[in-house]
Amino acid sequence: MVRRIVNTRIPTIIKGYRAEGYPTIATNNTAIGQMGAEHLIDRGFRHLAYCGLDDRYWSVERGAAFADRVQREKLGIHVYRQPRSRSMRSWDKELAYMAKWLKALPKPVGVMACVDDRSQHVLQACKMIGLDVPSEVAILGVDNDELVCRLANPQLSSIALAAERAGYEAAELLDKLMAGEKMTGQRIVTQPTHVVARQSTDVLAMEDRMVAKALQFIRSHANEPIQVADVVEAVPISRRLLQKRFQMVLGRTILDEIRYTRAEQVAEMLSDTNLPISAIALACGFPSIDHIARSFRKIKGMSPLAYRKRYGPK
Repeated sequence: MVRRIVNTRIPTIIKGYRAEGYPTIATNNTAIGQMGAEHLIDRGFRHLAYCGLDDRYWSVERGAAFADRVQREKLGIHVYRQPRSRSMRSWDKELAYMAKWLKALPKPVGVMACVDDRSQHVLQACKMIGLDVPSEVAILGVDNDELVCRLANPQLSSIALAAERAGYEAAELLDKLMAGEKMTGQRIVTQPTHVVARQSTDVLAMEDRMVAKALQFIRSHANEPIQVADVVEAVPISRRLLQKRFQMVLGRTILDEIRYTRAEQVAEMLSDTNLPISAIALACGFPSIDHIARSFRKIKGMSPLAYRKRYGPK
């Protein structure tokens, strides 16, 4: 169908299919894979796995980026391979095949699926053999499809994409093509914005319960101007010992974690809402726009305004 359309030379933008010389909408699969790995690593998982679709180039690219990020942390990586026989890839037959793979993985394990529908497959396979989600298997998808993610039990975490912005950019490009601009392989890239964390990754898979308790406190109070002293007060060990454990388990300080968690919350509001930055600062516990700008830039490498221009609603 794509070949027939492009052969007409009618102004066309193609999504999810590579057509040389024609305008396309693509996704930044490298950034998606890396974001997925980082979310599960931050949850404390030391065994991670990727479940994709072997014949979809975008899935393969996401899996490669996921594996690369995991290997850079020197953690365990496992990759699901679909049955070679096409007849075995119908879901009623592949379900048992995937369940066997999941059962053999070391636990607890964080699994990234290439897309939300695939994360639902992983969840179904876990239920088939009695694996608990998220304590034994945490599941993360891509696209943040509200229907798929919220109707699942437990609800599924997912990587949100700036799809609405890509739609506006596609409309602008199509208008230019219809006005006479040549089709020369123009490319619109949909970027990942943040992870929408739900029940399927609502776990801290780490043996150090003091660090886990501190992380839970930080995430529960991310919209407040908390300091390191507040975190230490919530955990029954000394500040020095907690700092040492943070470095051993996470490779960063308590203050680093506070800044990172608050920046992620701000990023989510910048990409999902049209609220003015002053209102976001107030909602996230920052005393002023200057404070939120300085803190956000340290983590994201750009100002809140620049981030919104790149990832936010058009």
